[in-house]
Amino acid sequence: MKLHVEKLCKRFYEPARGEFFACNEISFEVGQGEIFGLLGPNGAGKTTTLRVISTILKPTSGSAHLGDIDIFQDPDAARRAMGFLSSSTGLYERLTPREILTYFGRLSGVAEPALKEKIESLFLALDFEQFADARCGKLSQGTKQKVSIARAIIHDPKLMIFDEPSTGLDVLATQSMHEFIKQAKGEGKCIVFSTHIMSEAEKLCDRIGIINDGKILAQGTLSELRELTGETYLEEVFMALVRKYELAK
Repeated sequence: MKLHVEKLCKRFYEPARGEFFACNEISFEVGQGEIFGLLGPNGAGKTTTLRVISTILKPTSGSAHLGDIDIFQDPDAARRAMGFLSSSTGLYERLTPREILTYFGRLSGVAEPALKEKIESLFLALDFEQFADARCGKLSQGTKQKVSIARAIIHDPKLMIFDEPSTGLDVLATQSMHEFIKQAKGEGKCIVFSTHIMSEAEKLCDRIGIINDGKILAQGTLSELRELTGETYLEEVFMALVRKYELAK
């Protein structure tokens, strides 16, 4: 199942700024078993783009399809086929991870025998089974993030969208999360995630979209981006593209 995003725009209005585009004619494709990363600084438009694709925000214009599903015309079908990890979603602190995953699994229509098995597999895959029955309010930030990831994909979606998934994770937890994303890729999932961490994008992504000021400045494999800019390291690739864009404004 392929994700196809075409000329996606989201316009906002603020009294101090007037009208502005948080994402402006964003286009990209992500195939089955592929990881596409949106790489850019804070405020570049990464989160807005992902929130529009995940149907949390309505687009100003543009289209998005997941396989045969028109995401904006049939948002209910799209939500059943995707899982979205927001960078700002909280947890019910009085509930345990097991209770949260059970609740959201039932809400997503996962059958009871399969749900229990899925919950246990997520505990193992994300390495937090020892905290399965502790209240979320007592968990570390990193473990809370793992619970949020598990909650987002409890229904085994075809498309996984992660907004800054390594936020709050220490080195070991980040490694566990990276291995989980690689495993999901191996299972044929279509994965989109945003990050401002260069090493994370280099390690995980099949293709990268460099985003700044609401626009994708360039996209491709790391080799293609290196060839485009003449730079070796992703940080240098990113800076070269941003400088070129700023000079052309």
